[in-house]
Formats: sequence, C-alpha cells, structure tokens
Amino acid sequence: MAKAKRISALRETAQAKPFHTLSEAADGVKAGANAKFDETIELAFFLGVDPRHAEQMVRGSVSLPHGTGKSVRVIVFCKEDQQQEEAKAAGAMEVGAEDLAKKVADGWTDFDVAVSSPDMMREVGKLGRVLGPRGLMPSPKAGTVTPKVAEAVAEVLKGKIDYRVDKSSNIHVPVGKASFDANQIRENAFSVIQSVVKAKPSACKGTYMKACTISSTMGPGYRMDPVALTAEAKAE
Repeated sequence: MAKAKRISALRETAQAKPFHTLSEAADGVKAGANAKFDETIELAFFLGVDPRHAEQMVRGSVSLPHGTGKSVRVIVFCKEDQQQEEAKAAGAMEVGAEDLAKKVADGWTDFDVAVSSPDMMREVGKLGRVLGPRGLMPSPKAGTVTPKVAEAVAEVLKGKIDYRVDKSSNIHVPVGKASFDANQIRENAFSVIQSVVKAKPSACKGTYMKACTISSTMGPGYRMDPVALTAEAKAE
C-alpha cells in the first residue's frame, strides 16, 4: 500500500502542470528515482521529421559533462601496431583487425561501442547484419570511424554517446544515473538538448522538437516545453 501511494504521489507531481522547466524536471526525477538499483535517467524526444527520407535523418553524438554513470565496453578495429597499442592504452577492451572482424562475424557482440580506423571499414562494412540492428556500426558522423582511434576511445569512455532518430521519429538518450545529483542530471540533459537542436535537418520545415520528456527507469515522465527548450539551447 505504501509503495502504491508513493507511486501515485510521484505521478501527481509529474502531472501537476503541463510543462516543467529542465531544473524542475531534474529535481523531480532525482527525487522519484528510489528503486533498489541505480536507475537510468533518460531523455525522450519526439521530432517533426520523417526519417524515411535521408535528408530528414537526425543523428549525432555528444559528450556528457558528467559521463553516463556506467562502464562502457569499447572495441577497436585497426591494423597498425602503434594504433592498436594506443587504443589498448586508452582503455579499449579488445583491439584487432581481420581477426576481430571474424570474431564479430561469428556472433560476438559483448561490447557497447565499436571504433574503426578508415582502412578497416571494408572489412567492418561486411558486419552490417551483425552490427547494424544493434546500433553498433562505426560511423564517421558519430566520430567512431577515425584514424585517431585512441582519441575516440578516450572520448567514449569519458561520456560521449551517440543518438539516432528511430522510424517513429523518436530519440531516446541516457543522461545519467539516479546516483547523480540533480544538477549533474540537468547539465547532462541540457548538453543533449543542445546537440539535438543543432542537429535539425535543413529539410525539416515545420515544428522540429514536438515533445521532450525526462524520466527514470521506474519513475514517471516529466514533460518540458519544447519551444522554451529550443530557445534556451539556441541562446547558449
């Protein structure tokens, strides 16, 4: 009964008004995220784009000021010995060339991010059926296809994340953990909002950001005013 009352109270707070400021929403999700595990805090966007058209695709990457709060497993496809040594020193869990490509082709996907040097993309491109559906394919736009593989690994481990609009015009991005303080959640979320606003395709002529909500894994969503968020992101 006590749990049901708590959940009901959280929902009432979240729905107390049509829109919350980002600071209010960050305070709300922090206060409401009190499950027995460290809940993930996530931003959700609904955009006025049609991702079926390439010119309206929205994707990008952003470095969160306070990291993601989770350990990230990064692998690197590269050939040169020096690149491999530097990638390992930067924190890559596994580094290799054709041998690593074969391991992945055989079904191994126990990693979160894949980085590749440009000269390995002919081999990595063959892994599309394995990596593509899982969102693990390296991409130049995301900064994961680069000759500077060690730098890419370091950025990912410090909190760089990738996002991409799905077929329903939504974007979901983790912006921290319940163990973060409210200000860390707010600053991480604002970094993502700025990046998504900046990623607006020129082919999008109507309202771009139609909705934006922040929530914890087990908590209610706090809706924020997309017009106000867009203006604030552009002003910074």
